[in-house]
Parts: sequence; structure tokens; C-alpha cells
Amino acid sequence: MRLTLVATLLIATAAASADAQMLHQYGNLAIAPAGDRIATVENGAAHAAVTIRSVNDGRVLRTIDPCKSCSYYGLTFAPNGDLVFLMRDNTGGDLRLGYTDARSTRTIGSIAGIAQTPRVSPDGKRVALLVTLGAAKESGATQAGVRMVGEIGEKNDEQRLAVFDVAGNAAQATPLSPAGRYVYEYDWTPDGRGFVATTALGNGDNNWWVATLDAIDAQTGAVRPIARPTTQINQPRVSPDGRTVAYIGGLMSDFGSVGGDVFTVPIAGGVPRNVTAGAKSTVTTVDWTAGGLRTVTQAGDQVQFGSLTPGRAVVPGFSKPASAAAGDGRAAFSADGRMVAAVVQDYEHAPAIYAGPVAGSGVRQLTHDNDAAPALATARSISWKNEGYDVQGWLLAPRVAPTGKAPMITMVHGGPSASYAPGYLTPNSLNAALLKAGYYVFLPNPRGSYGQGEAFTAANKRDFGGGDLRDILTGIDAVERVAPVDDARLGLGGCSYGGFMAMWANTQTNRFKAIVAGAGLSNWVSYYGTNGIDQWMLPFFGKSMYDDMKAYEAVSAIYQAKKAKTPTFIYVGERDIEVPPTQSIEWWHALKDQGVPVSLVIYPDAGHCVSAPSQSSDVRQRSIAWFDRYVKNAK
Repeated sequence: MRLTLVATLLIATAAASADAQMLHQYGNLAIAPAGDRIATVENGAAHAAVTIRSVNDGRVLRTIDPCKSCSYYGLTFAPNGDLVFLMRDNTGGDLRLGYTDARSTRTIGSIAGIAQTPRVSPDGKRVALLVTLGAAKESGATQAGVRMVGEIGEKNDEQRLAVFDVAGNAAQATPLSPAGRYVYEYDWTPDGRGFVATTALGNGDNNWWVATLDAIDAQTGAVRPIARPTTQINQPRVSPDGRTVAYIGGLMSDFGSVGGDVFTVPIAGGVPRNVTAGAKSTVTTVDWTAGGLRTVTQAGDQVQFGSLTPGRAVVPGFSKPASAAAGDGRAAFSADGRMVAAVVQDYEHAPAIYAGPVAGSGVRQLTHDNDAAPALATARSISWKNEGYDVQGWLLAPRVAPTGKAPMITMVHGGPSASYAPGYLTPNSLNAALLKAGYYVFLPNPRGSYGQGEAFTAANKRDFGGGDLRDILTGIDAVERVAPVDDARLGLGGCSYGGFMAMWANTQTNRFKAIVAGAGLSNWVSYYGTNGIDQWMLPFFGKSMYDDMKAYEAVSAIYQAKKAKTPTFIYVGERDIEVPPTQSIEWWHALKDQGVPVSLVIYPDAGHCVSAPSQSSDVRQRSIAWFDRYVKNAK
């Protein structure tokens, strides 16, 4: 239940509003195998195009734009340095797989549906792709769901592997992997004879939490199990000798919100081995290059690029209080593992491409298109201790400091397995609007978050709203010791798991004067039976709701509604799969029945956390008005 959405078309997020379009965007970053060039999707005067840049100095070497009505995504390089990407025609028609060599771009595949993650075979002759033919919705549980009518649960979108010949004509996608099995992620084996993949039978939105690590034959599509891990798994990567698979394993509450330890397992099958056990950081990206394992880790408030030798700590060559992104991870590495590239940003600095050698201090800023973008906040990292844990968060302050003590809004992230990492604030964001309205904004990473190691992430098992809420309240105390925050004017907000925490906190403390709860959970008992992703709860609760109902009741705000007194604004999407709107209706009814000031808005056709620009603008305006009424003007 994450706070931010992972869309199929990543660049579409950047183009969602006029504010975002004012920035120069770098989407879907990929690095060439030789480490000499970078490809990104960049917005131009009229159309976002694929741009090739030099790693040496960042200059533009080539612009690729074969379809003026298309959006581009899924950029990946072939072993010989040619480029492969997906083209979605926004005027209709099939999705196309494009291949660009030194002279031209041609179409080598057509998909009647949606697709993602193209990867070129080691010999450069084939391109694999994850396809969903005749898709009823965009990929992922955060996307708006289909209408729940007819016989429920009898038909699911299937994401399957398909393979195209580079030398062939524009063939229609024909799935290779078997029907009934959803493929989440994959990697070619070095001999090109097959793939390793994370897969699950049945509903793709719901079953990632029970996905297994499997081998898939590239000719027949036959599936052979490699391992059934006891953790969630992401980013399977095969060693250059083809003998071993590495992946990120951990307690992850959402597919796409990646964090954990690095595990390895023989490709022939066996018991996975944790090679970063006990680390006080979270691995968010892993790659297995010819030069060894390469990782991106979150260590407290730092993002780090580095090298990993199994059984030893990661050796970072780049460490910065920022966030990083690349095509399907936090950074992209060259084939030999020597070079790394990523789009880097923080709360005060807009996105820029960084690249350079992984070792040493050679990673540097390559692009400067956004250097003049104004900072809308002053940010500082706040660290504190609580109940034996080291906890960290971010305090955002208005650029022009308020006179005297000011009100503060604490925003709880989704997940719970996630974290706040620095990202540039644009005027259309809720946090920027809060700062403009004169509030401090506190973004805590309590237990359950990434950044302090896997034991910290797992510390809120069977304790939702317990230790993590105490961490947050102690964090507010820490903020008040270093900033002029008015303890009598505090507000609380969040979406998804943050929405749950906002609802739950209303029954646990009267410290906040107002609450905004987006896509929150008020009743874990009814939620278990009505949401579209019930499998995610099993690693946290240990048993299903039917086997341990008391554990679900114990953390449900609805069972303690008589203690709730704080005015609450609630919002949710009509077609939210992850947290159905009935959860918000239950809480709205409970508060209204007791005379607590409450407002509920259900946004039509919206998915998780309401992302459409016009609707999110309305959420923003209503939230500011609610906080102004009950927090800023509190007496």
C-alpha cells in the first residue's frame, strides 16, 4: 500500500501537469553496455523524445523520435549498443516494439494490449518482453480496477513472456510462457537458452507476495522451479557464468516498492542464502555485471551506489542525501560494472543525470537543464532514538521562515515497507502547497520503513500503528527541539498505509488538531475480505483473518471509534483495488455517528491515492482548507 504510484508509462507521470512540464524530465534512463552513452525520454518543446547523451560530458549525441503521436518507454540497450524501446501511439492502435541502430528505427513487434520490460538476448538476436494481450486495465494493483460485475474472479489479466526476432518483420506478440502464470520480472540466462523469473499462478495483482523464483525455457516456455523463498522477491539477476541467481528479498508490502537484503541461490535449485544479513541499510537495486554484483542501497538518509562481495558489507562509491531512479531500478550499470548512471534529485534540487565510475568519487552531475529551478523548501534530515531503534525523517520548512512558532503537518508514507526519500518539490504537490500556506512538513521513516536494515523493516509485524506511531510521536518531539514548531497546532495526513495510520492515530492520541486520510483502512477484518490484494497481509499478520481474527480487530480503528475526536477529511478513489472505498465509508460513518467533524470525497473512476491531475488538485485544495480551519486557526 504505497503512497506513490508506479505507472506503466513512467514518463506520463512527469507530463501530468503544467508544473511538471516546466522542468526538463529524464525518464526511463538506460546505460549502454560499454558505459559510454545514456538513453532517456526527455521532454522537448512539443513532444517527448528519446535522447542519447555522452557519459563523458552529458552532451546530446542523437535524438530519436520516429512517431510524433507516440509516448516512449522501456528503453534498453542491445549488447552491440543498439537501442530497443516501446512506442505507444496515443491516437490508438497496437503498441509497438522499436529497434534503433546507427542509421534508422524500425518496428520489430506489435502488441495488442500492454507491455513492459524489453530485454535483449545475450547474442543480440532476440528481444523478450512482458505482454498482457487484451488487457482490461493498466498493470499493477495501484491502477484503477475494472468494474466488479458479472462472475467475480473468473478472468484475470495475464502478463506473459513473448520473444521477438531482431531481424524479423513486425510480428504480433505470441506469448511464450504458459497461460495461467503471471510473470512479474525476469532476466535472460547468459547462454540465451532461457530466463529466470518471478512468477505466480492466478491473479497478478494479488499473488506477487507468494511469487516463486523459476526458470523458463526460451524455446518451449516450460517452467522449472528454482526456489520458493520465504520473503518477497524482486529483480532476479543471473551471474555471468550462468550458475547463480541473485535477487532482493525482504518484507515488501508492494510490488515495485523494492527493499531488502541480497540473496543468492544456484540456478539448478536450492536454498537461498542471504549475503547481506545484518546490514543496517536497505538494498533497492541489484545487478550482476561482469565485474560482480552492483547495488543501490538506502542507508539512513543517504542513497548509495556500490559494489557487493557476498558476505561483506556494500562498498559505496557514491553517497548523497537524495533519491535516484533509472529504467527498472534506482540506477543502471554498464556491462562490466564499472560505470553507473541515474537521475538524481533532492528536496531542493530538481532532477539531473549523474554518471561516472562506481568506485571512488567519480560520479558527477552531467546535465544542468534544471539548475535554475527554484527550491520551494529548506530540508534537513532529523534523527532520533526510540525504544532502542535509530529512526530518521525529513523536516521541510518554508524558504521564508514563518514569524514565531508555526503549525506543522506530519505526513505518513504508504507501505508500510517504503520510505521517504528526497524528491524535488513542484508547486502542484501537497507538501509544496502546505509550505506555501505557512506549515512545516515532517516526513518520518518509522519502524517498518526502509533504510535501517531488514530487522527495522520487519519491526512492525503484528504491530501496525504501535511502535511505528510511537516512533512518529517521538520524532515530532525531536523536531520541536530543533525547529520553532507550535505543539498546539499539529496536523496528520497520509495515503494508503499512511491513511490507515491517520485513521488509527485518531483513536490513540489527541495530539493532532486535524487529520487528512487518503485511501485508508479503518477495519482490517472487512478489508481482508473485500480488497484485491489480500495476500500482502500474510507476511505481516502471520495468519489469514479467518485464522486469527483478533489480531486484525486489534489494529482496526473501527473497533475503537468511540475514542476518535479529531476532525477528519477522507478521500478515496472509486475503483481502488488496494484499499476499496468501503473502508473510507465505514470510517466516515463512525465519525459522523459520533458528531466528529468529517468530510468524505469519493473520486469517480480513480485508482489508489487518486492521481489524475484535476482530482489530485481538488484533494490538495480540500486538504489545505481542512488544515487551515482546524490546525492553523486552532485555539
